[in-house]
Amino acid sequence: MSTTALLAFALAALLMTITPGLDTMMLLRMVLGGGRKAGFVCGLGTTLGCLVWGAASVVGLTALLVASRFAYDVVRYAGAVYLLWLGGSALWRSWRGTRAERPARAPVITPAQALRVGFTTNLLNPKIGVFYLSLLPQFLPTSGDSAGWAALLVGVHVGFGQVWQVAVVWLAGRAAVVLARPRVRRWTERLTASVLVGFGLRLAFDSGARG
Repeated sequence: MSTTALLAFALAALLMTITPGLDTMMLLRMVLGGGRKAGFVCGLGTTLGCLVWGAASVVGLTALLVASRFAYDVVRYAGAVYLLWLGGSALWRSWRGTRAERPARAPVITPAQALRVGFTTNLLNPKIGVFYLSLLPQFLPTSGDSAGWAALLVGVHVGFGQVWQVAVVWLAGRAAVVLARPRVRRWTERLTASVLVGFGLRLAFDSGARG
């Protein structure tokens, strides 16, 4: 594998990482509900989810998932239901408390909950597996230890993701004074929850995601 190919993959992985998406919205929700600690732990959970998909890609399991419409749809719908539940329940709690402004509360999201949410969200997103399966082969050598190089590329992508998540959580923590204001917090919660619902609907109806 040439240095040029490695740098090309690193650039593609970096662009994929910094593009705002589901992980970014999830981190913002964790920081709002549990502070920076919950955000960092949630980021660790999403990283673990990526590692599972990356390992599955290296050993070829995601190839079976992509080849089977039924298996892919099972994971896709499970992920969609999970996102709809997360976003819908958050919207319900937000609108239910609109009439009476509630006093500031202590963080309600524990590290264990944050880890579970981050890990489950990525684990139930088959597009991550498809991303690895469609992108990795383009940068692997035609001979030699392709599995080792694939693991290296997965590590590059995961490393970028972890650094980016730390940066997002840190910035969100810096803005916590503004975000913690009751009115700002309420509308931020509604915005991020609505985005989660949107991702859930997109995942549910995006039948061509395997392409």
